[in-house]
Amino acid sequence: MKNKRVDLACENCKVQEFTRFKSLDSDELDSMTYNKTCTAYKKGQVLFHEGTRPLGVFCLHAGKIKIYKTGYDGKDQIIQISKPGDLIGYKAMISEEMYPVSAETLEDATVCFIPKSDFLSVLDSSSQLNRILLKEACQELGVMTESLTNLAQKPVRERLAVTLIMLKDTYGIDAAENGEVEINLTREDLANTVGTATETLIRLLHDFKEEKLIESKGRKIKVLDDRGLFKVANIY
Repeated sequence: MKNKRVDLACENCKVQEFTRFKSLDSDELDSMTYNKTCTAYKKGQVLFHEGTRPLGVFCLHAGKIKIYKTGYDGKDQIIQISKPGDLIGYKAMISEEMYPVSAETLEDATVCFIPKSDFLSVLDSSSQLNRILLKEACQELGVMTESLTNLAQKPVRERLAVTLIMLKDTYGIDAAENGEVEINLTREDLANTVGTATETLIRLLHDFKEEKLIESKGRKIKVLDDRGLFKVANIY
């Protein structure tokens, strides 16, 4: 399947305020626009596979992308769900390591790809972008360490509540368009994010619906009671 190329200028990007490139000046943005390629992907397409060499970075313009790692048992563990404005794959590229994860579109998405040499050239010229990415990498490491520790010690019911809280924030960027936040994931993907069996997840979602914490229609989930989920998650 041949993907469609899209013409997108960084300077006019509607999600620029959410990107790491908002600190760049007009010349640096022009350089980024000139050297990048933007592509429309269909749902379920892979941007890169775990264990392959990074050739550049990806900036998500529209849609959602799941970042996941495949275990020894062949089961995927979703690490993160990226939203518009997120920069994907830059840490592996800068550290000159293979991708430790894979990235796949959860829905139709538009993604800009910036080749390694062009991205590094802009990074060299922008001390502010350097600081932003360094700060973000350090913060992400701290958050990930704390999250893994906390989630590993929580029962599945609490992990699901935490996951729904985080996903509401991730999908919140779409609220400006339709007025409400809907989490749109397959039950299998949601189970892989929580780290449980799909059957267990479906049973717990039914319980949450009975408790008026959420409502669902098809695969879409809407959080009705944030405070209730915080209480279930033991977050105060």
